[in-house]
Amino acid sequence: MRFKILILFILCSLSVYAQQEPQYTQYMYNMSVVNPGYMINEPGIVQVGSLYRTQWVGIQGAPKTTNVFANIPLSDNIELSANYLNDNIGGNVNISENVFNINAAYKIRLRQDLNLSFGLKMGIDHINFSAIGSNVGSDPGFGNTDKTIFNIGAGVFLFHKNYYAGISLPNLIPSDLNIDNEVVYTDEAHLFLIGGYVFEVNDEFKVKPSTVVKYVGGSPLSFDVSANVLYLEKFELGVSYRYQDAVSGLAGFNVTPNLKIGYAYDFNTSTLKTFNNGSHEFILLYKFDVLGLSKKYSSPRFY
Repeated sequence: MRFKILILFILCSLSVYAQQEPQYTQYMYNMSVVNPGYMINEPGIVQVGSLYRTQWVGIQGAPKTTNVFANIPLSDNIELSANYLNDNIGGNVNISENVFNINAAYKIRLRQDLNLSFGLKMGIDHINFSAIGSNVGSDPGFGNTDKTIFNIGAGVFLFHKNYYAGISLPNLIPSDLNIDNEVVYTDEAHLFLIGGYVFEVNDEFKVKPSTVVKYVGGSPLSFDVSANVLYLEKFELGVSYRYQDAVSGLAGFNVTPNLKIGYAYDFNTSTLKTFNNGSHEFILLYKFDVLGLSKKYSSPRFY
C-alpha cells in the first residue's frame, strides 16, 4: 500500500511542482492569471470567462482545473480583474487547491498607440490534503489537513494594438504544506515573461506568434511557443509547443461579437505519453457592453 501511495505522490509531485502557478494552453485569453498588470483596455466592456482543463486523461487522479474570471474597467486608466481557481490532484489521496485573487492595474500612455500598465495582486490560497478510504485514512502517516495562505503579486504589461510584452511575479510569498514534518506541497515564487505580435496579413487574416516563459528557482526553465491564425474576426486555429512536455492544437470560434468559445488538445511528448490520452481544455468568454461602446471596438485586439 505504501508503494502505491508513493507512486501516486510521484505523479502528484510532477504536477504540483510544474503547476504551482496555473498551466494553461489557452493562457492568452486570460493573461491576468499570470500577469496582474494585464488589461483588456476596453472602457465600458466587462469580460467574464470560464476555463476547464482535464489533464493526462486515462491516469487515475490526474489534475483537473477550473478557472472563473472577470475583467472590470473602473475608468480609462484603472482596471480590476478577479480570478477563482480550483485545482484537484489525486484520488483517495487528494490535494485540492482553491485560490481567489483580485488584481488592480493602472495604465499610463507612453504615446497615442502604446501603453504601459502596472498591476498588483492580492488574494488567498486554501490548500487541503485529504486521505479517504479505510486502507489510507487509517494509516497514521496520512490524514486530513489544510492551510490558508495570503498572497501578493506584481506585474508590468506593455501593450500596443499589434504587440505586447510583460514580466510578472504573481506569487511573491513562498509556502508549503507539511504532514508529520514531511512536505507534501510546496509553492515557490515564479517569474513569467510573456510576449506576442499580431501580423495583419490582409483584411481577412491575422497571424499571432506568442510565447510565455516560466522560471522558478531550483527547476529547469520552461516555455510555450504558440502561433494563432484569425480569419474574418471569427474563426481561429493555432498550434503550440510546450518545451519537453506537449504539442497542442487550438481552435476558437466567435459565435457573436461578444461570445467566444475555444478548445485545446495537448499531446504529451514526455515519458508520460505512454500512460495517458492527452489533455483537454475548454474556454468560454463573454463581453458585456455596459456603456454601449461596442462600435468603438469593431476591430478588437487579438490578445
